[in-house]
Amino acid sequence: MVMRILHTADLHLGHSLNGWDREAEHCTWFDNLAEIVVQEEIDLVLVAGDIYDNTNPSGEIQQLFYHGLTEMKRRRPGLKIVISGGNHDPARRLEAPRTLMAPLDMHVVGAVHRIRVSETGELVIDIDKHLVPIMKDGQVACHVLSIPFLRASDLPGLNFGDDENHEIKSPVVRAATRFFEEITQAALVRIGKTAPGTPLIATSHLHCAGGAESEGAERRIMIGGSHALPPEVFPGAISYVALGHLHQPQTLGGGRVRYCGSCFPLSSSEISYNHGVTIVEIQDEKVKHRHISIPRPAPVLRLPRGGSAPAALELEELEPELIWLKEEMPWDEDTPMGLRPLVYLEMKATDAASVIMTNAAGIVKAHGLRLAGIRVRREALPGEKAVATTVVKSLRDTIPETLFAESYIRKNGIAPEERHLAAFREASQLTE
Repeated sequence: MVMRILHTADLHLGHSLNGWDREAEHCTWFDNLAEIVVQEEIDLVLVAGDIYDNTNPSGEIQQLFYHGLTEMKRRRPGLKIVISGGNHDPARRLEAPRTLMAPLDMHVVGAVHRIRVSETGELVIDIDKHLVPIMKDGQVACHVLSIPFLRASDLPGLNFGDDENHEIKSPVVRAATRFFEEITQAALVRIGKTAPGTPLIATSHLHCAGGAESEGAERRIMIGGSHALPPEVFPGAISYVALGHLHQPQTLGGGRVRYCGSCFPLSSSEISYNHGVTIVEIQDEKVKHRHISIPRPAPVLRLPRGGSAPAALELEELEPELIWLKEEMPWDEDTPMGLRPLVYLEMKATDAASVIMTNAAGIVKAHGLRLAGIRVRREALPGEKAVATTVVKSLRDTIPETLFAESYIRKNGIAPEERHLAAFREASQLTE
């Protein structure tokens, strides 16, 4: 018997770029996902956190998510779905429809659940809320241990006191290791009683040490001040760990720990990523996985283009770049605005930054494109790096007009004109 699993994460429904919502892109992405589910004969879909972009998703965004799930089930009725919460997700709201979803073979875990042992009064993990047996052909094919994003309160015994003699220096790593050992052991006990020998698949949402993160897209999720956990926190009894949080597809832990990546670029740093999903296959208790690319619903790119192009554009160079873009990218005037290219611009500071940004935004809008972001920068003058910076020791050593000029250059990328200096002097006189 072969079990086929689709691992996805970091949908970030409700995300926007520079005021442009991504709803149309997400709708197209869900259509592509449903197509993969059918083509690959998927038995199980794992969603490893960050379904939503914020903890207060609108009704329309939640409806988009449930419509996507329903479409996958409609096209492949026997499909099972397990959803785990991420750091962006509203844990309890995510779980609210769980009793309605369970009969549809959709299981959701937004938070860590514990129960109190009546005999001892001890709080232990409620393994029935986290462990999901996955059936195929009338028998249990595997178990999914659904673990959401962990907060400090989920790690009993977390102690930040000094313990220099301990083998593991980080108290967070120690506490997380204990947690994963506890929940895995509880899962193995339950599996041994019901379906011994079946593979154990886990989901989680965290930053694993050694993983490459995306600048500007992923929040640094901190558990008690710690940032990343080593892949070794996941016990060896787990055959595959489906992770979310880092947006670049990547494999850690010798191939057993996997980030599938985000659904499409959520920031300029993700433009080069090969976005898609991970297909996991289980056969004869052996687990292997592969990446499947998903076409971007809308192009996301940076101008100027790479290669021999300049590092930044002057304003008069922007129009030819946009004309080229319209010739190369698959869109026309009938393409909905939500599916037109998103463009990041790098502009030269030939004028005040505010002037450059306003003019560039107007040109992009006139071409019917979406401006995702713009950065105006001043190119270093010859020998500028060699100039030593004067160290100011006190305010008595400064000249206000010089400080203003330096601040203006940092913000706008060019030196202030005489009219700017005159306005500063006038304002200074009013405050004396």
